[in-house]
Amino acid sequence: MRRADRLFQIVQYLRGGRLVTAARLAGWLEVSERTIYRDIADLQSTGVPIEGEAGVGYLMRDGYDLPPLMFSHDEIVALVAGARLIRAWGGADMARAAEEALIKIETVLPDGERRRAGQVEIHAIAEEMTQDIRHRIDRVEKAVDARRRLSLSYQDAEARPSKRTVRPLGLWFWGKVWTLVAWCELRGDFRMFRLDRIVAMDEDGSTFRPERGKTLADFYRAMEVQADCRDIS
Repeated sequence: MRRADRLFQIVQYLRGGRLVTAARLAGWLEVSERTIYRDIADLQSTGVPIEGEAGVGYLMRDGYDLPPLMFSHDEIVALVAGARLIRAWGGADMARAAEEALIKIETVLPDGERRRAGQVEIHAIAEEMTQDIRHRIDRVEKAVDARRRLSLSYQDAEARPSKRTVRPLGLWFWGKVWTLVAWCELRGDFRMFRLDRIVAMDEDGSTFRPERGKTLADFYRAMEVQADCRDIS
């Protein structure tokens, strides 16, 4: 977690006048207590009304609001362009969320930054996207988040059909094409499935837990090993 994000989270945890110990903050944020003490001191030095002391705990009285968001020009361009790309190429829910995020970002930006956001001339057009693919993206994303197995009716590049039960692990976007990264129960290995080649998809009603050798991190490691082998050869 970036330090700026950690400072923001500390402020959120201390809202409402609750007394929170440095040890608890350290546990939530997965850092040392010494880091929390240093972060609290830095926040207090910038005027954030945090009260308390080491060994007792900290609290912040009601009524404090964070200052307006401040972004550099490049950060504004990245945020606006990224939201527009998701709005064009993402799932239906993602597209709505991207539109709402753009509105919220512009609402909280100071006037100068708001004008910059409106002047970003980076746009995305996705004529190939269909509502079916958009809804499929959303369904897969929710299955990944909930760790729910999926039953797929799939066609490969030669239109050969197959039935697969998979553990959905993540979504990759290749520019016009979305793929599902999954652990295939049939093959006993990782596989990638193009969403536009999925004929039918259903949840089989079962969930799965992360299992050694079958996680997304394991998939990335396998990809790195393959890349290293290609470099050697």
